[in-house]
This record gives sequence, C-alpha cells and structure tokens, in this order.
Amino acid sequence: MGRTIQRDDSELLEGCQDVLGYRFRDQGLLREALTHASGANHRLVSNERLEFLGDAILGAVVCEMLYRRFPDYLEGDLTRIKSSVVSRRTCAKISQELGIDEFLIMGKGMGGHDQTPSSMMGDVFESLIGAVYLDGGMEAARRLIARHMGPEIDAVEDGQGGVNHKSRLQQVAQRQFGETPGYLLLDEKGPDHSKCFKIAARIGGRRFAPAWGRNKKDAEQNAALNALCQIAGEPLPFESD
Repeated sequence: MGRTIQRDDSELLEGCQDVLGYRFRDQGLLREALTHASGANHRLVSNERLEFLGDAILGAVVCEMLYRRFPDYLEGDLTRIKSSVVSRRTCAKISQELGIDEFLIMGKGMGGHDQTPSSMMGDVFESLIGAVYLDGGMEAARRLIARHMGPEIDAVEDGQGGVNHKSRLQQVAQRQFGETPGYLLLDEKGPDHSKCFKIAARIGGRRFAPAWGRNKKDAEQNAALNALCQIAGEPLPFESD
C-alpha cells in the first residue's frame, strides 16, 4: 500500500483531502503529513514532527470533549475513557477506515507490503491532525478530531470499545466455574437526577468486591472488572467504599 515518492502526488493529495473533509491552503503541510521517513530526503521533512504536534493536540481536544460531555464523571472515569480513545490502536483504526494508506508517501522498500503496519497508520492520523492545526487553526483540528473521536467515545461508553468486562467475566466464569455471573445491587446514593449505584458481581455462591458507577451499566462493568482482577489475584481497580 502507499505510493513511492517518485509518483506525481497531486491526485494523491486531492484524494486525501476528500476523505478528510478538509481543504488545505498549504498543500506542503499535507504532503509532509503523509510522508513517511522512508520516503523523505531527510527526517526533518517527514511526518515525525507533525505527529509529535498532532499527538498533543489530540490529547488536549479529547480531554476537553470528555470534560464537557461528562460533567458528573470523576477524574478516574475520564482517564479510563481517554486511555482507550487516545491510543495508537484507535488512531490506526480511523486511518484504516478512511483508507489513508492509499495516500502515504513511502520509500521504495516500504510500498510493496500487502498491509501498511498498524503503527504507521496510527502515526499518520496524528500527523494529519498536526497539519490541519497548522493550516486551519485549533477549530479546524477540533472539528476533525470530534468527527472521528466522538463515535469512539460513544463506543467506549456503550461497552463496545476497548474491553467489555462483563463479556470477559462471563467467558471466565463459564470456563473456570461452569456458571453464569449475576449482579447484585447493594446500594445507591445521590438525588434522583444524579444517582450512583454500588453493584457486586456474583458467580455461583461467591460474591466479589463491589464497585460504584454513575449508572447501573457502568457499575456492572466496574464490578465485573473487580471480579476479574480478584480471580486473577490482581489489585482491585475500583474501591467499594
């Protein structure tokens, strides 16, 4: 995948702007963002510096998105979502869905692989964020990030992104104990519009360390992770009090 730097890249740059939904005033920035070190005359004109910038902007914008979207979340809850969303895996997934590998400018030795390495795909998404920021400012970068990271945040909250702890616990429970886990509501607190719930996972006659959550779904996920850690003899990630 990708193209060697000898190719005329005007069509390449046009196609990349179409999939990004952003038109660059400075086409040189886009070219730099797409240029892997193997396809650059010098590493200073590869996308490595833009990746460094884009990584910082991505983290800041996602943190702001989480802060505004979840006003009732504590720092630990926000960090949990951020660590799943702002990851090389997620950035690579977005690049692959956009087909960015078709626009990469690489050296001759790199362009013949059937599939572009995931790490390279993650890097190029960050470098594109950096390029959009320099070309169009923070608002342009924020729109690009929100368009692609918004659904990832939603997926993590729905238990579809990252790891679904309840699903993992069910697999472990059936494999090790021949039982299906259940969940016990132990306590709740707070006003009706902002309740927190304390829930424990149970497998057969064994009850595991409970966990709090801002709704029952979150509390069950947290309780499932506590149970998984207890079974594995690992420290509990969520305190029960």
